[in-house]
Amino acid sequence: MSTPARSTIRTTGVAVRAMLLFTLVLGIGYTVVVTGIGQLLLPWQANGSPVQNAAGETVGSALIGQSFTDADGNALPEYFQARPSAAGDGYDGGASSGSNWGPENTDLIAAIEDRQAAIAELEGVAVSEIPADAVTASSSGLDPHISPAYAQLQAPRVAEARGLSEGEVLDLVARYTEARDLGYLGEPRINVLALNLALDALD
Repeated sequence: MSTPARSTIRTTGVAVRAMLLFTLVLGIGYTVVVTGIGQLLLPWQANGSPVQNAAGETVGSALIGQSFTDADGNALPEYFQARPSAAGDGYDGGASSGSNWGPENTDLIAAIEDRQAAIAELEGVAVSEIPADAVTASSSGLDPHISPAYAQLQAPRVAEARGLSEGEVLDLVARYTEARDLGYLGEPRINVLALNLALDALD
């Protein structure tokens, strides 16, 4: 066998062994170690931050929004409503996306106006009172939070539907309002699923 042929075979052998080694160490070993650390130290987060109801049933994730509507898409009056979603058919984790429409896009303007009209009718308020997060989707389309202003806007309707006082509902809204991260990052917010589950527990 010629020297070039032996050199090629040797180089190929080294490359194959290196590929197998790095596949084992980085492709399998690293994945097992990181998954194990996640399950050991942060199991709730590592498993998708699942949220359970009072019966112990998993009803969603703390990280992904969901709709609270009937089969026809109408808002259930006894529940706080989430912000709109542009992810797939709505809150589709496999199609996370915003609409990517600019502020002057006619389709976006029309969608916002339609949402404003629907919310104004549902809540019995003027369009000028509706906060921006009530009529615009987040960039991921999966945002599980709403602003305290939007929750406060919905409180009278939820209280009436559940036979509660508005004060009781507003107290719950205040209790579930999350502060800015580290005291200065982001805005105060409320996880809609957590708030609605608290309402069910209150009933």
